Amino acid sequence: MRIKRTTPRSGITRRTRLIAVTTGLLAAAAFAVPSANASTVTPFSTAQLKSANDSVLKADVPGTAWAVDSKTNRVVVTVDSTVSKAEIAKIKQQAGSNADALTIKHTPGQFKKLITGGDAIYGGSYRCSLGFNVHSGSTYYFLTAGHCGEVASTWYSNSGHTTVLGTNVSYSFPTNDFALVRYTNSSVAHPSAVGSQTITRAATPSVGTTVYRRGSTTGTHSGRVTALNATVNYGGGDVVYGMIQTTVCAEGGDSGGPLYSGSTAYGLTSGGSGNCTSGGTTFFQPVTEALSYYGVSVG
Repeated sequence: MRIKRTTPRSGITRRTRLIAVTTGLLAAAAFAVPSANASTVTPFSTAQLKSANDSVLKADVPGTAWAVDSKTNRVVVTVDSTVSKAEIAKIKQQAGSNADALTIKHTPGQFKKLITGGDAIYGGSYRCSLGFNVHSGSTYYFLTAGHCGEVASTWYSNSGHTTVLGTNVSYSFPTNDFALVRYTNSSVAHPSAVGSQTITRAATPSVGTTVYRRGSTTGTHSGRVTALNATVNYGGGDVVYGMIQTTVCAEGGDSGGPLYSGSTAYGLTSGGSGNCTSGGTTFFQPVTEALSYYGVSVG
């Protein structure tokens, strides 16, 4: 996707980085194209790595995601099954003299926003997943994916749209992928929990952390964090930044669902490739950014 800075769709001003949909995306281990042994890694400078990182964005190839891997001193570019050899060559050509700083990895399926299903929330003709219940003082809200907030402004707990939950306060997509919905139905409970798991805090996971994702389509699945601060190009101008990349599986409708471990909230499901049968690669909007932006808290 091309990177695009957006402005809030409501009175709240905010940074734009795509908000991940709170249920969960597809997971599967990506496999790498043969590369240099770690013991013979060329020491690329910070400036060279930044230049290589920026060059992937400039190449503007949908179906790509990339992040700097400090352990290998490379920019790891994950490509889905729609990316051709010619497009990979285009990315390397764009990197020029820094092409050797790129490591290409392949993952099955196609990167896409998972917006069909969600502990489901329904808006318009779409189903997404509720991420985390949050509050500011005595006012309660929930977070979900920004690409869900883009397609609906009022959310319901059932497909028949007879039990309203609340209405959008604001959303950001792209460059972010998060949305804030204010509860308007006082009869609906809003505990700080994911299923039966109480949520008390929010944080940023480390690479290698085991995490869990819950969504309305596929339920609860686990995986591990493979990269932080990843950029994802979904195509059509939808580029998101600063994402958490994982191997947790997910499918359509899991968008907006929560990424967590124990009582700690990590992210909101944004998109990815594959499914919960074959696996894939999935991306999450860091929840700490959304909490900070809106001035709301979990717990």
